[in-house]
Amino acid sequence: MPPTDFLRPSAPHLGGGRRLGGVVARTALAGAAAGAAATSYAAWEARRYTLREVEVPILPPGARPLRVLHLSDIHLVPTQRRKIAWLRGLGELRPDLVIDTGDNLAHPDAVPVLLDALGPLLDVPGAHVLGSNDYYAPSLRNPLRYLLPDDGRRNTRTPELPWRELVATFSAAGWRDLTNRRTTIDVGGLRLVLAGVDDPHLEHDDLDAVAGDARAGLGADADLALGVAHAPYLRVLDQFARDGYDAVLAGHTHGGQVCLPGIGALTTNCDLEPARAKGLHRHPADSAPGDPGSTWMHVSAGLGTAPSMRIRTFCRPEATLLTLVPRPGGPAAD
Repeated sequence: MPPTDFLRPSAPHLGGGRRLGGVVARTALAGAAAGAAATSYAAWEARRYTLREVEVPILPPGARPLRVLHLSDIHLVPTQRRKIAWLRGLGELRPDLVIDTGDNLAHPDAVPVLLDALGPLLDVPGAHVLGSNDYYAPSLRNPLRYLLPDDGRRNTRTPELPWRELVATFSAAGWRDLTNRRTTIDVGGLRLVLAGVDDPHLEHDDLDAVAGDARAGLGADADLALGVAHAPYLRVLDQFARDGYDAVLAGHTHGGQVCLPGIGALTTNCDLEPARAKGLHRHPADSAPGDPGSTWMHVSAGLGTAPSMRIRTFCRPEATLLTLVPRPGGPAAD
């Protein structure tokens, strides 16, 4: 028998084709089922809102702890009832300060719903910056684009969202608008310098407007200096670190949004490396507390997603309660 005979089916060709077709069909069905299960899980996780608690040792010796609620990337649509209810519950935390790092909106009618959801948090001292998705309505996009190198294109062609109304309402509630500006605020017996920039992802940031020693001029008697930005681009982090800010708060990355177990984030949608896509880190990454030109950095994984891609894997939506405590080495607070 020629060596090639073992490739011939023992049954007629048509029957072998049927068996092969059956295998292909079963494999396709199994793949479809696995894909559907993965998508269902990712959609479920995108609604598993989580409060994270992090301690940051940056206060002067002897100071009482300061509780800062960091909100980011809410991407609110008025029909998202579970998210709205969860946001309302954050008022029970009674933080000392709220920092909102942008991308609050995802719908033209979202502002009044957002304000209702924030509720008592608007009575707390606060500050905010805007993100690209506060300015422009979301568009349908291929989610795999985020895994490709940044081509520099930004969504600026969709209709504007009511960001002016959002800013006006936040300001009326007493929240400080940190759009390319510095200010001071007294919270919990401490004087804070707050500096923020407009969205770096859209290249709206004006770093010259907030450049200089954090404790020069209006911050001469400050106990703490915080930098705020929507997107944690390295140019922004570098300047805040050089200027002596104790910490920088940002969002934008969604923590990677679609992460893999044992690997973590695959992308940050900016030039920050994926290993620091969320959570508390030093900047520069290899620096230590006390190093000149270094700072703490907290990147929120955020509470939402683009409306067209409400999925997350191994990266639950979050808000973070940062408890600021005295730096090591000083006397304990009373």
